[in-house]
Amino acid sequence: MSSLKDSTARARLQQGDPARQAFVLLRTVFTIAPIAFGLDKFFNLLTDWPAYLAPWVDQLVPGTAQQAMYAVGVIEIVAGILVAIRPLWGALVVAAWLVAIIVDLLILGDFYDVALRDFGLFVAALALAQLARVAPSAARSGD
Repeated sequence: MSSLKDSTARARLQQGDPARQAFVLLRTVFTIAPIAFGLDKFFNLLTDWPAYLAPWVDQLVPGTAQQAMYAVGVIEIVAGILVAIRPLWGALVVAAWLVAIIVDLLILGDFYDVALRDFGLFVAALALAQLARVAPSAARSGD
């Protein structure tokens, strides 16, 4: 019965279908944004990224806060690439990563607005994961 539901859902996710379009939009943004933000961790053009790191996290990781941001940048780049090639698993990785960011921001106590925005992104990443479950095989790239 489950495979019948899956094939019916896949049939609905055709080219002009709004759900298919939502899948493509979410997959695109969750590929580009993590890669762009990850790259910026090396250049600090958008903001001073180390300021977003809770002091207790900075004390836990070796090196400076900027060096921790380099590691964060690599993780974000890998997550974006994963969304591009395996959207189901990539979306779940991005969702988990957003939870970690939200916890860090809430503990830091200065960026509640960013934490709320990231909660919205977390929900969108979960929506992408749900859509990826029924996306046509060509768009699923092996998921």
